[in-house]
Amino acid sequence: MTRVAYDEFGLFHENVAEHDLDVDPHPTVARVDVPVDGDRCVSALVWGSEPAELVLVHGGAQNAHTWDTVALALGRPLVAVDLPGHGRSGWRADGAYHPANLAADVAVAVERLAPSARMVVGMSLGGLTSMVLAATRPDLVRSLVMVDITPGVNGQKAKAVIDFVNGPQTFASFDDLLARTIEHNPTRSESSLRRGILHNAHQLDDGSWAWRYDRGAHARSSTDDAPPTDAPNPLWEVLAAVSCPITLVRGGASPVVDDDDVAEARRRQPAIDVVVIDGAGHSVQGDRPVELAALLAAKLA
Repeated sequence: MTRVAYDEFGLFHENVAEHDLDVDPHPTVARVDVPVDGDRCVSALVWGSEPAELVLVHGGAQNAHTWDTVALALGRPLVAVDLPGHGRSGWRADGAYHPANLAADVAVAVERLAPSARMVVGMSLGGLTSMVLAATRPDLVRSLVMVDITPGVNGQKAKAVIDFVNGPQTFASFDDLLARTIEHNPTRSESSLRRGILHNAHQLDDGSWAWRYDRGAHARSSTDDAPPTDAPNPLWEVLAAVSCPITLVRGGASPVVDDDDVAEARRRQPAIDVVVIDGAGHSVQGDRPVELAALLAAKLA
């Protein structure tokens, strides 16, 4: 059996080279675990040694490393959170990974690691989680960026994403896992997908590979709790309750957010800023990380 070497903090040079970044490939990054109850922790990557300016929250079936290139390009102190049931964070015994439950756990981590952050950025499930956080804990969210997500998400719009996430849990070899990932992510380079797998899966004792995220209950997608397409999602009321500035970032090649969603978001939040990043699919931070980092830097400025 061949063991595949993995150093969690040893791959940043690949991000730097792939996107031709003029940055140090050896940034200051630490993994920190924050207890959220007697049995679980929320794990996070703390970038830099100064107080965090941003909090980054990934999507369903992802982990905090999805933001690595964005973090490198920004060069600012920030915290990238592993949602419960994902990455190195603990799994919920009840398997209930609803935005409200996730937001309550993330709030504990943000209070501890980034209480004065100027911006919270959430993608997909992380975007809905961050939206709930902004509505329920406005003291922790001074500006909200939602990446390719609104409460208008449903299974039809996100079918391609769900089909990939709901695929096999284990694979006989790393090559098998990589092949499936390449098949379902045609906009990404093989090197970036290989790196993503190393961060988001682990090798078992028998040499096979398994995803790190909890496959039970509602862990599989941000659309599990979405109502039928003809019923309004109660999360629209949550969006309406957010009092901080909001930016909606759409992937230009993504079907997950459509024009009707944008219209409804503007009805609920007339001042919302909507930005489209051309060439990006649903995972904007993976497809166009440098462009997303530039947008976030401009918002912070």
